[in-house]
Amino acid sequence: MTAPARAATQSPDQPGAPVTYTHREILQVMTGLLAALFTAMISTTIVSTALPTIIAELDGTQRQYTWVITSSLLAMTITTPIWGKLSDLYNKKMLTQLAIVFFLVGSIAAGFAGSIGVLMIARALQGVAMGGLTALVQSIMGSIIAPRERGRYAGYMGAVMAVATVSGPLLGGLITDSLGWRWCFFVSLPLAIIALIVLQMKLHLPTNPHAKTQLDYLGAVLVSITAALPMLWVTFASSDYDWISWQSGVFLAAFLTVGFFAVVVELRAPTPMIPLRLLGNSTTIWMIVASVGIGVGMFGSGVFLTQYFQLGTGATPTQAGLMTIPLIIAQLLSATIGGQIVSRIGRWKPVMLVGSILMLAGLTGLGTITHDTPYWTVSIYMVLMGLGIGALVQNVVLAVQNTVDVKDVGAASAAIAFFRSLGGAVGVTVLGAVLTNHVSTNIVDDLAEIGVDPSALSNGSDETSLDITGLPDVIQTAFHHAYADAFGSIFLIAALVTATSVIAIAVARGSLLRTTIGMAPPAGVTVTETGAEAKVEVETEAANAADAADATTDTETAGDTSDASNEQTDRPSRD
Repeated sequence: MTAPARAATQSPDQPGAPVTYTHREILQVMTGLLAALFTAMISTTIVSTALPTIIAELDGTQRQYTWVITSSLLAMTITTPIWGKLSDLYNKKMLTQLAIVFFLVGSIAAGFAGSIGVLMIARALQGVAMGGLTALVQSIMGSIIAPRERGRYAGYMGAVMAVATVSGPLLGGLITDSLGWRWCFFVSLPLAIIALIVLQMKLHLPTNPHAKTQLDYLGAVLVSITAALPMLWVTFASSDYDWISWQSGVFLAAFLTVGFFAVVVELRAPTPMIPLRLLGNSTTIWMIVASVGIGVGMFGSGVFLTQYFQLGTGATPTQAGLMTIPLIIAQLLSATIGGQIVSRIGRWKPVMLVGSILMLAGLTGLGTITHDTPYWTVSIYMVLMGLGIGALVQNVVLAVQNTVDVKDVGAASAAIAFFRSLGGAVGVTVLGAVLTNHVSTNIVDDLAEIGVDPSALSNGSDETSLDITGLPDVIQTAFHHAYADAFGSIFLIAALVTATSVIAIAVARGSLLRTTIGMAPPAGVTVTETGAEAKVEVETEAANAADAADATTDTETAGDTSDASNEQTDRPSRD
C-alpha cells in the first residue's frame, strides 16, 4: 500500500538539505513537473508537423526552415546552464512557473507572426522556456529522489514525453489541415495555464540558501557566445563562403578565444554557470561526449524525418504525423522499460550501451533511404532508433547525477542538457546546410532530365522555394524525388556522429547507483575516494540490519526532527 502523504520536512539548521519523500509525495511533485514538461513538449511537436506549411505560407526557404528550428534550439542550449545554476540557488518552483510564462508569451507571439523574422524571435523565446523546463525538471528530480530509484521515475518522464511526441504530430496535422497552422501555437495556452495551477498546488520543495550569492553574469555571456559561434559558422558556410576560407578562420579564432576566456572565468568564479570541477570525474567527461552524439541523433532525426515524409514523399501534415508513430511508440516502451531495468539492476551502463548501438543501427539504416524506399523499411529503422533514444535520453543525465552531491545536481544536470542541446542545435544546422546543398544539386539534375528550367522552383532568390502547390505534377514529382534522395546522406552523417556515443558509453566506468539523495553514505556504507570519484561499497550484513531496523524505528525517527533531517538511509519503497 502507498504510505500516507506527509509534509516534506527539512532541518531548521540545514536549509536546502536533502529531504526524504514518500512514493506518494514524489508522484505529487512529478504531476506538476510532467504537466509543465508535457505543455512545452506537445507544443513543440505540434509545430514540427506544421513547419513545412508555415514556411511555405510565409514564403520562406530551406535555410529559413532550418533557422526557425535552430533559433529555439540555440536559445534552449545557451540558457539551460543558466537555469540549472539558478535552480541550485533559488526557488525551483518559482523558476519553473517563470519558464512556463515565457513559453506562453512565445506561443502567443508565434501564433500571430506575419513574417519569418518574427517567428524566429518567438521560437527563440520558446527555446528559453524549454531550456528552463529541461534543466529544472531534472534538477528537482535529482533533489528528491535517490539515483537508484530515479530510473523508474525517469521512465515516467520518458513515457510522458513519448505521449506528447506521439499526439503532437497527429494533432498538429489535424489542426493545420482544418483550422490553420496558427492554432498549433494557440492550443498550448490552456495546457500551460493548467500546468501553472497544478504546480502551485502540488509542487512543494525546501527553500535554497542564497544569501549574498553573486551570479556569474560574465560566465553566462561568454558561454552563450561560445555556443552560438559554431552555429552561426555552419549556417552561412558553403552558401555565403567556402568551408575552408578566411571567414571560417575568423569564426574559428573567435570561438577559441571566447572559449578560452569562458574557461578562465568559470574556473575563477565562486558560483560558475558550468562548474568545471565536475569535469574531474571521468564519468562526467564521457557522458558529455555521449550527450553530444545523442543530441545530434535525437534532434536531427526528429526534425528531418517529418520533413522527409512531407517534402520527400508528398504526405500531408496529418499523414506525416501518423507515419512517425513507430518511432514514438518504440521510444515510449524503451524509456519506461529501460528505466525499470536500471532501477532493478542498479546500473545504467548496460541499458545505455544497448540503446546507443540500437540508435546507431537505426540511423545507419535511415542513411540508405531514397524516394523509392518502402515505408515498412523506414518503419523498422525508426523503431531501432526510437528504442535507442528512449534508453539514452534520461539515463545519460542519471549517470552524471550519480557522481555529484545534491547541492550540485542542478548545474550538473544542466551541463549534460547543455552539451546535448548544443550537439542537437549544431547538428540540425549542419545537417540542414548539407540538405540544402544536396537538394539544390538534385533539383537541377532532375529538372534538366525532363527539360525544365530550375528557376521554376525559385522564389526570386538563389534558394529553392518550398511552396510548389501551383506547379505542374511533373515538377512536383521531381521536387519530391530531389528531397527524398537527399535525406539519406544527412542521416548517415548523424550516424557517424552518434558512433562517438557508443564509444564513450563503452569506455565509461559503469558505477553502481547510490541509494541516497546526497553523497554522504548511510549507516553500513563505506566510502573510499579514488581520484575525483567516490566509490560506495555496501556492507551486506550491515545494510540488511539497517533495513530490518528501519521498519521498527520509523515511528520514532519521524517524531525527531533533527534526526530525520540527518538520516539519509535508503528506505524501502512503501507503494
